[in-house]
Amino acid sequence: MPQVNPRVLTWARETAGLSLEEAAQALQLGGVRKPGHEALAAYERGDTAPSRPLLTRMAKQYRRPLLAFYLAQPPRRGDRGEDFRTLPADREHESAPRLDALVRDVHVRQHLVKSILEDAEEAMPVPFVASVTLDSKVQAVAKDICNALGFDLREFRRRKTVEDAFAYLRERTEKTGVFVLLIGNLGTHHTAFSTDVFRGFALADKIAPFIVINDQDAKSAWSFTLLHELTHILLGTTGISGSDFSKRIEQFCNDVASEILLPNDELGELNGTWQDISVGARLITDFASARRISRPLVAYRLFKAGRITADIWRAYVEEFRKAWEQEKAAKKKAGQNEEGGPNYYVVRRHKVGSALVEIVRRAMAEGFVTPTKAGRVLGVRPNNVEALVGAQ
Repeated sequence: MPQVNPRVLTWARETAGLSLEEAAQALQLGGVRKPGHEALAAYERGDTAPSRPLLTRMAKQYRRPLLAFYLAQPPRRGDRGEDFRTLPADREHESAPRLDALVRDVHVRQHLVKSILEDAEEAMPVPFVASVTLDSKVQAVAKDICNALGFDLREFRRRKTVEDAFAYLRERTEKTGVFVLLIGNLGTHHTAFSTDVFRGFALADKIAPFIVINDQDAKSAWSFTLLHELTHILLGTTGISGSDFSKRIEQFCNDVASEILLPNDELGELNGTWQDISVGARLITDFASARRISRPLVAYRLFKAGRITADIWRAYVEEFRKAWEQEKAAKKKAGQNEEGGPNYYVVRRHKVGSALVEIVRRAMAEGFVTPTKAGRVLGVRPNNVEALVGAQ
């Protein structure tokens, strides 16, 4: 069996975002004589050569192909594209390995989708990718997006819930050739991404552009994030977005998304005493709910219109964050008392989107893709692909 470079073992663990203790537990290492983390450290120092079964377990837990462990040297860190976020150094260090794993996974899936389209001779360029610049007018870009999508704001607002409104926007977006995925973790709730780490990710490829939305965020925010990331695609910029609004490009994308979901002339319908946060929050909540948008979006528009100061805007954002955390905790508690849950395949289908499911279904029917490759695209095991593409 080929020799394994111990530095590759360390690289694979660290880029999976695992400490020695966490990895040892996941790999079921250790016993009475030697704790698991010490046993793993010995492998990473080169004191002991890992067995093939152990490497297989590492490949699964570290989310790497088995062949990666036979590399001569650890590869260079993958490119995330542009990072539009601003994070404290300690938080960036903590989240970087998991975020890199997510971005790596998205790039692989996008590359496979592009290959499927090319094999099927369906690789048609999406015309609006890289079609605007930061010097373009916000209102003009907003209009371009609405025209390209065939998006009707009245239809969006007629939907009964924010989830239904998002489904309408997602459907219109995917019909243009953009794939929209909901990903908030690396496969388990233990690897969930806070919205402080990322809210969305755009991959501005001409043939198979991808948008990833962190579904750990409030559902009322998903539509805004989709349009924000779609604006990145129109700009031709691949990268990760967070909650920071200080960068020019993030302000531009926010302004375009805001203009689409809440045109500036509608703000005149919202009046209140904004210095009283509790009173203003109730007004904003009712206003946002009627329009199937998030409360922070309304507060942002008030700030951009000069109706509230930056300090008051931040106070509203914090107020809505606390309210959302309480709502999320209440829903989680209520869910614990319910038996069963939604069908696994229906949930997975919702996360990957109808466009991705449909392209895999067609590719499998025409023999362009194997169950293994299809499972990689959809994020499931090969033996689950058939059930997933047939789920309704």
